[in-house]
Amino acid sequence: MTLTVLFCVDPLHPRRVDPHFSREAGAVRDHYGELALIDHEALRAGDAEAAVRAVPRDLGPAWYRGWMLSGAEYTALAGALKRRGVQLLTHPDDYRRAHELPGWHDTFAGLTPNSVWRPLPPGGDPGAPGDLAELVRPLRAGPGIVKDYVKSRKHEWDAACYVPDVKDAAGLRAVLTAMIALQEEHLAGGVVVREFEPFDDGGEARVWWVDGEPALVGPHPDEPGGEPLPELAAVAPAVRALGCRFITTDLARRPDGAWRVVEVGDGQVSELPASADPMDLYAHLPVPD
Repeated sequence: MTLTVLFCVDPLHPRRVDPHFSREAGAVRDHYGELALIDHEALRAGDAEAAVRAVPRDLGPAWYRGWMLSGAEYTALAGALKRRGVQLLTHPDDYRRAHELPGWHDTFAGLTPNSVWRPLPPGGDPGAPGDLAELVRPLRAGPGIVKDYVKSRKHEWDAACYVPDVKDAAGLRAVLTAMIALQEEHLAGGVVVREFEPFDDGGEARVWWVDGEPALVGPHPDEPGGEPLPELAAVAPAVRALGCRFITTDLARRPDGAWRVVEVGDGQVSELPASADPMDLYAHLPVPD
């Protein structure tokens, strides 16, 4: 069968791929893959049926490649596509497990900073100091960072990300409150508190995994590159144990030389560095028999 990829549509030109993904779409076309278009704005607005209206019926198995979706939005997309005879090759349960920290954290225990979390709706109150003290009880005293289940506000480091001491419940509450306010309606899942670990200045590396094997290794999209390739022997068993077909791991190296998993993500919504040849990734995506 042909490799089929569902890309997000250009909001201004409904018959074109979103320009952000045009280079990848061109690579799929050049290698005789098949494309279809998803209306991301309609999906975010809660109309999954409208979002898939341009997808041909009975297209068969397909990969999604586009902007981030919440777990609920991805589930709605999968359901709407299934009613059109299209099956996403990443199941909604697998998407959520890779996309949200509570889904992957325990599988990567010992490889990633220790973390605690609690569900919270957008705009919610992070809790009284006493509640927060209980939340972070499993963490060691000292610095930490806060984020939601998917992203941090690292560009507002002092105000909405870094906590000098996670055991300072009042200080922790202040940083969590700022992060929640800045995330607005985009707060994903809830709040996370992680132990802080210092990393080398070389930046992060991103590894793309397909069916448990590394398919592409390169710099994180936010980094200029040049970081030595990470050691994957310790990470690979955890990736396979997670059991998701297409994921990414972002790794950084501590001053003691240990490579640590900073983040895990679903490969369908992870950013591909501009320096990477898209076919170095797409050539590894399985094509169903």
